[in-house]
Amino acid sequence: MTTSRPYALVLFGATGFTGGLCARYLARHLPEGTAWALAGRNRDKLEHVAAGLPGDNAPALIEADSGDPASLNALAARTRAVATTVGPYMQYGEPLVKACVEQGTHYCDLTGEPEFVNTLLCRYHEAAQANGCA
Repeated sequence: MTTSRPYALVLFGATGFTGGLCARYLARHLPEGTAWALAGRNRDKLEHVAAGLPGDNAPALIEADSGDPASLNALAARTRAVATTVGPYMQYGEPLVKACVEQGTHYCDLTGEPEFVNTLLCRYHEAAQANGCA
């Protein structure tokens, strides 16, 4: 587990519709000076989202892909918490959960997929508790 983390929060999936809404909300409501980042597959799209955000607390940008476990581990190691809007979660969600558990990073999503929740509770709950991120 990483002990020094530059970000309090990373929003993964920031370039999608819901991710964009979340990014704007965070830009308006995060406490001043909070270190945060937007993450997604495409840097140009991340830059576009970041350029449209209100306020002075600009996020960092992190390229990561749900199909690239190394990029997800690197993302999770750099933050205390990840919020993700990348779904469908049964198809794309587990690699990020796994990375967060391995790195001791808190995880949040907005899934409405009970099968995803139940499956991952069985697979990762004990390890998440052991790593302090349950």
